[in-house]
Amino acid sequence: MTNSSPTPPAGAPPALPTYGPPISLASARRVMAAAETEADANGWRMVIAIVDSGGNLVMLHRQDQSNLGAVEIAPRKAAAAVNFRRPTRVFEELLVAGGAGIRMLAFSPELLPVEGGVPLVDGGLVVGAIGVSGMQSHQDGQVAAAGARVLAG
Repeated sequence: MTNSSPTPPAGAPPALPTYGPPISLASARRVMAAAETEADANGWRMVIAIVDSGGNLVMLHRQDQSNLGAVEIAPRKAAAAVNFRRPTRVFEELLVAGGAGIRMLAFSPELLPVEGGVPLVDGGLVVGAIGVSGMQSHQDGQVAAAGARVLAG
């Protein structure tokens, strides 16, 4: 198994990382702790979900007083990020831009074009994803990125 796809031609979008083994529970706990620390530091009440490389739920934490609706949204953001191997922010930006970008809504009913889902990459391989919901989408994305950084660096 190689760590990434072949180098794309000039002008093409960057290659996506390949799928790896499912995230371990120990790694998921570290990601969750970092995301919760970021949410707590900002006084944000959130729901944080972590899925493995197959899109299966590994962890879900609903912080006290977080929105009940976020319990369904956070895992969907994580699933979209792992299924497409890119942050859900990419899809939000396509939707906001309008035009041809709106076509992507027809691709998959699982696609959630709202920031807050980030793939979890370890050793160049996608081992899962984190999804966060409960605040404004850019705040969800900030918390998800804090969790993802645990494995990325």
